[in-house]
Amino acid sequence: MYAMRRPRVEDADAIHELLAAYETPVLGAPDMTLDDVADGLVEPDFDRDKDGWLVYDAGGGLVGWAWACRVGDSDRVIIEVIVRPGASGLADELWDIVIERARELGAERGHDGVTVDVDVYRADLAKRTQAEGRGFEPGTSYHRMRIDHADPVQPPEPLPGLTLRTGEDEETRREAHLVYQEGFAEHFGFVKTDYDHWYARRQGMSVNDWSQLTLALFDGRPAGVVIGGDDFVSDEDCGYVATLTVLPEFRGRGLGRFLLLHAFAADAARGRKGTILHVDANNTTPALGLYESAGMRQIMAIDVWRRRF
Repeated sequence: MYAMRRPRVEDADAIHELLAAYETPVLGAPDMTLDDVADGLVEPDFDRDKDGWLVYDAGGGLVGWAWACRVGDSDRVIIEVIVRPGASGLADELWDIVIERARELGAERGHDGVTVDVDVYRADLAKRTQAEGRGFEPGTSYHRMRIDHADPVQPPEPLPGLTLRTGEDEETRREAHLVYQEGFAEHFGFVKTDYDHWYARRQGMSVNDWSQLTLALFDGRPAGVVIGGDDFVSDEDCGYVATLTVLPEFRGRGLGRFLLLHAFAADAARGRKGTILHVDANNTTPALGLYESAGMRQIMAIDVWRRRF
């Protein structure tokens, strides 16, 4: 009844259409953009020849898309299963396929077991049921936050001793990478990566813009970083804060709020309608409270379901 093959880069449009057909009944509108799909197909940790599956019905229509993607050399693997509404009996088979591939990815890297994560829109009750039925349990939740920029946004007042550098040069990027690694070390699902791997992943993203990386230094010492991107420009005309962190020794000085407001002002200056970010609801820092106090509101929740195999 169904036929499978491996994905190719040129399949991005068809996959995007399938995702829209899947997401619209759940969310009321598509969420993933064509850029999201295209970037995922060239993700350095994703091997299209081994880690992805496209499924077609008897008429040649794309009805399924599933993948397993390693996270660096860690024992963590992220999976996804998308089935067009009405394609009966396909979801169970794809879940089995990607879980087995996740096990293989762990073994290939020398791990005794593998930690498998799947992101589930909170509104997607059917996928939640599928995850629960396979023994997955809640890991954490991410809130998608947004603020609108209806009026001009003034940059925040400078902090004493603070200087800013943007990411067009390699020295700044390398320092920003170190701040990111240390600042997120205790966060859910964080996997340490070297600079070359981190740079390659970001450089390969069509939404990346190194000028939207801002490294903050206190008295010449790297203290925090905010990394923006164009992830939500094509569909929402909004800027995106992909990363915001402050090193532990510099917390409590207002630097996190400064970098957030700096990002708001930069997005508004680019003519963006707003700024969007994701925050772990179980963040080890009071980030959620910071974003809410700055005027951001939750517009979506995405739960991470996890199982150890």
